Amino acid sequence: MGKSQDINFGILYLVGTPIGNLEDITLRAIRILKEVDLIAAEDTRRTGKLLQHLQIKTPQISYHQHNQTERTEELLARLQTGEAIALVTDAGMPGISDPGYEIVKAAIASGISVVPIPGVTAAITALTASGLPTDRFAFEGFLPAKGKQRSERLAVLKSEMRTLIFYEAPHRLLSTLMDLGAVLGEDRQIVLARELTKLHEEWWRGTIGEALAIYSKTRQAKGEYTLVVAGEESTPNLVLSEAELKTELRQLLQKGMTRAQASRYLAQLTSQSRRQIYQLALEL
Repeated sequence: MGKSQDINFGILYLVGTPIGNLEDITLRAIRILKEVDLIAAEDTRRTGKLLQHLQIKTPQISYHQHNQTERTEELLARLQTGEAIALVTDAGMPGISDPGYEIVKAAIASGISVVPIPGVTAAITALTASGLPTDRFAFEGFLPAKGKQRSERLAVLKSEMRTLIFYEAPHRLLSTLMDLGAVLGEDRQIVLARELTKLHEEWWRGTIGEALAIYSKTRQAKGEYTLVVAGEESTPNLVLSEAELKTELRQLLQKGMTRAQASRYLAQLTSQSRRQIYQLALEL
């Protein structure tokens, strides 16, 4: 059982902020930013501009990837004395490819309430308008910059059937497109969403190969990108023997899938029902 909250403890609010257009902040977020005792910001200068725009004078303190270890202890101490603190990042929701996870984990372990104040995120914004399937998707954030970790991660994603979402900086866009094409195939559908919600918001839709041709010759990458990539197409009605199914199940379970997840995945590829495959999984 988790720790019960001390009635004297404060509250840690996770406040979503605009990813570009300042109108995309909620009324609730504005109220919370005004009412808390302190705002922990990834970049106090950038957040300061937002606060000035909203006429909010709540004091700030920095909280970013380079000081989060020591700052987490300091903020927890203040929360335990009853202060209310809002955590914000430069854009979007804290913890999504931005600092936030460490202090949330520590606050929960200390019995401090963590309250999310929902806001816009680039991943969901791009997905909903991409034109690719939205019912099942996997958010990958930034791929490892290079080397073995990058190639291993892409190899795992090659057979992923869900729509994939990545973040990428402009100076790495071309190399990422090259790697995606090499591993996933250049005929895979991709959507490049640039500068979402900002004045120069731009969408490009096509195949990875077409994107490579354009961005390696005629188009220069500018601004922050969200990449939405189609998942691998399923091969329905694949016929596997019971022994082959058990082999596939073992491999999926070794990769970390649960029996239910593995059964659902194989049912999409084969003529067997999910219930039949799950019964085989129970026999392993």
